[in-house]
Amino acid sequence: MKPFAQFALAGCVLLAAGTAHADEAKFLQSFNGDFAGKGTVQVTTDVPNVSVSCSFKSNATSTSLSLDGNCRGLVLVTRAISANLKVTGAKYNGIYVGSRTGPAQLNGSRSGNAINLGIGWAKEVNGDRKARMTVEKKGENGMRLTVTDTDPKTGKSVVTSRIDLQRT
Repeated sequence: MKPFAQFALAGCVLLAAGTAHADEAKFLQSFNGDFAGKGTVQVTTDVPNVSVSCSFKSNATSTSLSLDGNCRGLVLVTRAISANLKVTGAKYNGIYVGSRTGPAQLNGSRSGNAINLGIGWAKEVNGDRKARMTVEKKGENGMRLTVTDTDPKTGKSVVTSRIDLQRT
């Protein structure tokens, strides 16, 4: 390849990376604010869903997103929940706190209006240490948090938590 063509190609790659970073920063910052909503949580695939009410404070920078909040279910049970994500290029990684097993590792990437993350639980849940979490932007003022896991009895994917939040 001729030197000018190599230089032009490198410039195009850097320009595309800068645009992707700017898009990611704008996307992340759209999550800033206070959110509240309702949903369901299923601790394991063999127990019934529990209805919950949740509130979160979301802070975002051009390279990070943190969600800190509480969910209440069964009248008196409250659990602190948080997720702290960092983005490097197109990859997200971080920590989720709120599971009874302890802090969990998060790794993934964004697709459209959703951050799709693999969860690595601290201990076995539903027969293994893996699940999926999606943090999805819903319109201008909404967010949906969804966790899916595999039912060890059927091998099918099951939504174990879904919380719909609106900016307050």
